[in-house]
Amino acid sequence: MAQLKPVEYNDGEQKLSGLVTKPLKALKSKAGILILPAWMGIDDHSKEVAAELSNLGYYAFVADIYGVGNKPNNTSEAGKQAGFYKKNVLDYQRRIQLALDQLIKNGANPDNVVVIGYCFGGTGAIEAARSNMKVKGVVSFHGGLGKGEARPIETINAKVLVLHGADDNYVPETEVKSFQNEMRTAKADWQMIYYANAVHAFTEKKAGNDNSKGAAYNENADKRSWKAMLQFLKEVL
Repeated sequence: MAQLKPVEYNDGEQKLSGLVTKPLKALKSKAGILILPAWMGIDDHSKEVAAELSNLGYYAFVADIYGVGNKPNNTSEAGKQAGFYKKNVLDYQRRIQLALDQLIKNGANPDNVVVIGYCFGGTGAIEAARSNMKVKGVVSFHGGLGKGEARPIETINAKVLVLHGADDNYVPETEVKSFQNEMRTAKADWQMIYYANAVHAFTEKKAGNDNSKGAAYNENADKRSWKAMLQFLKEVL
């Protein structure tokens, strides 16, 4: 099994602590995957994803967005932390880039990198594409899609895959349509897959299975979205 090791790095005076895992048998391309966790910060799910990707031959790095000492203790704190980075998008992009640098320092080929993210991290994956970081593609699992209307739309070079719950009420239809129009204007190579009966957080087993709560696990959507991501990775890497 893949071993995850802590990696200490910095954003100015703020200490950051991510996790890296190197494949026992790397792909010839030395492809790397940057994983952006959901709003609670580095969690069991992001660690499991890193280990699974490492077992498939990818270098993987789990980003620390909030920094040492700032991990939320509850969803209220997580909402405030995530909300800060959604509003201060340049700070979010900088933390993503710093994590990307660590992925490459730890062996990944800088020409063969994909960013994936879950919920808040899915928003971050799309921000990596919007800011044209040097990545081949980005994958958002049940992530927020919104972008402030005042922000200009730039051409997007990375390929974009959005994996979305068909019944996700956290992302209103107006936000979905605005995002799709943004992708067209940005001349992006994008695709969006909807999963039936799936709401927010459909890959998170700890979310329970009560769709009426707005966030719930969906086994079908989890398995199908994982397969869709693996197919995307093979295509772009």
